[in-house]
Amino acid sequence: MSEPPPPAPSFSPLYQQIKALITHSLQSSQWRPGEAIPSEVELAARYKVSQGTVRKAIDEMAAENLLVRRQGKGTFVATHTEAHAQYRFLRLRSNVGDEGGAPELQRRLLECRRMRAPSDIAQALQLKTGEAAVQVRRLLLAQDAPVVLDDIWLPGALFKGLSIERLQDHRGTLYGLFESEFGVRMIRAEEKIRAVAATADDAPLLAVESGAPLLLVERLSFTYGDKPVEFRRGLYSTAAHHYHNELG
Repeated sequence: MSEPPPPAPSFSPLYQQIKALITHSLQSSQWRPGEAIPSEVELAARYKVSQGTVRKAIDEMAAENLLVRRQGKGTFVATHTEAHAQYRFLRLRSNVGDEGGAPELQRRLLECRRMRAPSDIAQALQLKTGEAAVQVRRLLLAQDAPVVLDDIWLPGALFKGLSIERLQDHRGTLYGLFESEFGVRMIRAEEKIRAVAATADDAPLLAVESGAPLLLVERLSFTYGDKPVEFRRGLYSTAAHHYHNELG
């Protein structure tokens, strides 16, 4: 499949046009996650604009977690393998102590299977009727106590070869695996949160009573070009943890 053409010039501000060109280079893997991009001076010469215009584009991309500035080293493509990014989309916090960060979590894989995408999943991931999806089911545990039951759906065409053995062999984060082995980087996510009751099937996995209150967090994650590449339903047990978000 050929790469999409770079964005056409538009009437948007010049720095936004430069941002679009840099983003296209990221999308086409010209600069891979963790790699340094050319300096502002080099980019300014490449695009025939001022260094200030390039800096403004890079500043905005850094604010969006697409790029990372490192003092004295340059600007790098952001990656999910970095420690500070590992819990970027996970808002779980302990009800006591550890107020500054996410709890240490263990992962227990329950299932990984390829199947025809259910209609609601196909719609969320913009798949055609009958297209394949990969479903991953796992538990997240804190101090051996289950706190999140995740059902994760991925487009089958992008994740060929993903198996439970491959997931078990990977020692980093799930998004780090998607990025390094499948070339799919999660850029941003949208979430919906509501209260639900634990079903008879899910309650034993989370070590709660059937009918116990849970938080259902539905997340749709996007890669470059606002393409949806992951749909996730997470059931959160809030007996010892809560969902934390910062606004503003």
